[in-house]
Amino acid sequence: MAVDIERAFRPINIALLTVSDTRTAENDTSGDILAERIKSAGHRLVARAIERDDANVLVGRLNNWIDDPQIDAIVSTGGTGLTGRDVTPEALDRVKEKDIPGFGELFRWISYRSIGTSTVQSRAMAVVTRGTYIFALPGSNGAVKDGWDGILAEQLDSRNRPCNFVELMPRLREK
Repeated sequence: MAVDIERAFRPINIALLTVSDTRTAENDTSGDILAERIKSAGHRLVARAIERDDANVLVGRLNNWIDDPQIDAIVSTGGTGLTGRDVTPEALDRVKEKDIPGFGELFRWISYRSIGTSTVQSRAMAVVTRGTYIFALPGSNGAVKDGWDGILAEQLDSRNRPCNFVELMPRLREK
């Protein structure tokens, strides 16, 4: 990461969504890893929830958070696989305005170094809608570490050069 020390760090407000039929607050280890990394990076964790693998439920939760002016970005974990219950990408497709295809491509490239060709089973993705970023990561501990440490830590740091997601935030609602 090329950090420009002349620029001030700008913390953003992040909501964390775990998508799972089996995780609870007591055993949501991937959510706990992300929460710790969000806070350690200097951002504010302003909301956290666990929702079951149900596209309608996810769309409702996402729309509520997208419309909350206190939330700049949503990071989700889980529901990005290939099974019938994995519906996070379908939910994002229902709320998105624009895809960020490079996010999923880069995630799978980073993940390949850890898990080899098994990374093709991931449908990690990112979108932007109504001024809010949404990043969907797989549910494993390794995947959330790869996604945060390899992409989001830099792109959500306003000091990152040559560019970052934070500096675009004021312009996301432009028409």
